[in-house]
Amino acid sequence: MSMAGPTLAADRTRLRLRVRGAVQGVGFRPYVHGLATRHHLGGFVANDAQGVVIEVEGENVVSFVEALPRQAPPLARIDDIAVETIAAEATAEFRISESVGGRVTTRIVPDAATCPACLGELFDPASRFHLYPFVNCTHCGPRFTIAERLPYDRATTAMKRFPMCEACQADYEDPSSRRFHAEAISCPACGPRLSHDVAEIAVALAGGQIVAIKGLGGYQLLCDARDERAVQRLRARKQRDGKPFAVMLADAAAATEMAVIDVAERALLEQVARPIVLLRSRQRLAPSVAPGLAKVGVMLPVAPLHHLIFDALRAHGGDGASALVCTSANPSGEPLLTDNHEALTDLAGIADLIVTHDRDIVIRADDSVVAMVAGAPRFIRRARGYVPEPIRLPRALPPVLAVGAHLKATVTVIRGDEAFVSQHLGDLDTAAAIRFFEETIAHLTSILDVSPVLIAHDLHPDMASTRFAHGLGLPTFAVQHHHAHAASVIAEHGLREPVLAVVLDGYGYGSDGSAWGGELLLCEGAGFQRLGHLAPLKLPGGDRAAREPWRMAAAVLHDLGRDAEISVRFRGQPQARHLPMLLDRVDVPVTTSAGRLFDAVAGLLGLSTAQNYEGEVAMKLEALVRAPALLQHGWTIVDGVLSLRPLLAHLIASDLDQAEAAGLFHGTFAAACVDWIAAASRATGVSTAVLSGGCFLNAHLAEQITSGCRAAGIDARLPRRLPPNDGGLSLGQAWIAGLQLFDKNNKSGGIV
Repeated sequence: MSMAGPTLAADRTRLRLRVRGAVQGVGFRPYVHGLATRHHLGGFVANDAQGVVIEVEGENVVSFVEALPRQAPPLARIDDIAVETIAAEATAEFRISESVGGRVTTRIVPDAATCPACLGELFDPASRFHLYPFVNCTHCGPRFTIAERLPYDRATTAMKRFPMCEACQADYEDPSSRRFHAEAISCPACGPRLSHDVAEIAVALAGGQIVAIKGLGGYQLLCDARDERAVQRLRARKQRDGKPFAVMLADAAAATEMAVIDVAERALLEQVARPIVLLRSRQRLAPSVAPGLAKVGVMLPVAPLHHLIFDALRAHGGDGASALVCTSANPSGEPLLTDNHEALTDLAGIADLIVTHDRDIVIRADDSVVAMVAGAPRFIRRARGYVPEPIRLPRALPPVLAVGAHLKATVTVIRGDEAFVSQHLGDLDTAAAIRFFEETIAHLTSILDVSPVLIAHDLHPDMASTRFAHGLGLPTFAVQHHHAHAASVIAEHGLREPVLAVVLDGYGYGSDGSAWGGELLLCEGAGFQRLGHLAPLKLPGGDRAAREPWRMAAAVLHDLGRDAEISVRFRGQPQARHLPMLLDRVDVPVTTSAGRLFDAVAGLLGLSTAQNYEGEVAMKLEALVRAPALLQHGWTIVDGVLSLRPLLAHLIASDLDQAEAAGLFHGTFAAACVDWIAAASRATGVSTAVLSGGCFLNAHLAEQITSGCRAAGIDARLPRRLPPNDGGLSLGQAWIAGLQLFDKNNKSGGIV
């Protein structure tokens, strides 16, 4: 936060303060009103398109300005305060004025979990909010998901259809109330209503049924997480084979019964964002919650309805440690549902009970997923609770829209020195997903009041996002996939000097048209140089090799001259005997993908012959690791090409069990990557590296490479505010395209 303005004298002075940041919808105006009143100042406070404008007059303006940032409401985020002296008006009264429109340069805060004060009222029989599932105040409740546009006022939210009752109106207008100008205020007399009693929901869950409820960002599916039959039934109905479910628990104490939690992880669980946190499971849940995995995603209640459900389950005879599967309510591959009619139609074959309410969700947002990695939080999915908080860029850039890639899609809008990365949108595989993608772009550009002058997209010519970019009629800029991964971390950390980048992921369209995925880059400004890559492996069957790990294992055996073993090892696969001939052909595609390397090792260890979801076998391979180990001389580096052939040959020839082999692979691969980066650092003189790509979701890999680089004198940076997978890609695209346009404008004398 910065503060700029004149030197203040302690006499009767009138000042105008312009506060920028996340200062709307967080109780900032009532906070200012109270602060000014305590300082005996006159003037006003109002929302406007840039944030909040304040005018104060009196003898105590100096102490008011000093106190303003120190005592701000918990959800407020102040970026800067500009102060100017203006003509005095002899005003004694301080008031909250009507909002002022104009070009928007402010922002709205993310949705926030129920605060302790509202939670107390929820269970207080004397409160008019007793057992009311929509209780909220200026410190909690929905924000982003109900906002149509800015400034953030009731008339521009989904609450505009609910006229306030006399009691709510009184709270709204009372400067001493926690709900003073709380735009989402409502109560049982005037607010939204549930379609079913909470007791009915509890009875259904206790009876093993699947219940759909309308959450903050969309519908959720709930069932008893300790009831194996209920979880299996949910898997079958949702067509979700194998992919882990998240679990909601009543509080942190209950969470410790189901998972191992340290202090930092507990703090993550209890953040107002209430993300799903990956924790080491105690294996006390139904086996089908997270099959084959050592970790489970745990979250605490977000909305009042969640708290009421747990309370009703206890009243129904629960043991106080109820655990609920809590997953997005959508047919397989479709976006999160938000519309009541669609939910009643589309979830009829999935949920036994569908609970709606009449407050609209303006913009859908799935639950965020985080984990502690290398001593700090790391996103796996960034959405509800964190979006639309911007990422501050090291310089202001022209207005750019970046549309991401195809999987784990996000979009990014640049406004000056802020990058607004959208919520997780999912994979762009269906017409509904593409509509959600387009709706998000329209909503984000609208609430930010940004008209992009350039559209950045992936280099791949046939992605839905690429086609969308070319259909807008604006200039476009293609960014290579792995360059965008690296640039995302560069932009987040504000790095200005040249950096090395190791990008390890599944697939990206290379500059030469081939399949890249294990890359060593040198990035400088808006450009990059490919210094090296993982040793190529053939892709027998093309895309099928990504779905059938045994095929990648066969490619390794072929590369090592062990064709005769393919049909023996994979005798259950009818195509196995034909693979040696296929792999001998010159037209078989090749890849440098780190993801396919993980698949190959999993295939060699017999973990799985097919993947039910992206990254499944890599996650199961990671789950096996008891302790990473190192095979000396397990790799070679020749002309920038990192080969793990010695390690792979050792894994095939040894009699290690699966856990030992998994530990040896992880430890050796990490050490090889450190050696690779160190060699490039010596050759280039660059001592900063960024690490990105979906493989860095692997905690062992991320932690060992960062610690190894640190020991080698290299400053290695991981993404922290965005996921390392394709969820962070759009930021990198936007940064590179924005730099290109910035440089072009500067050279031509244009205005940025």
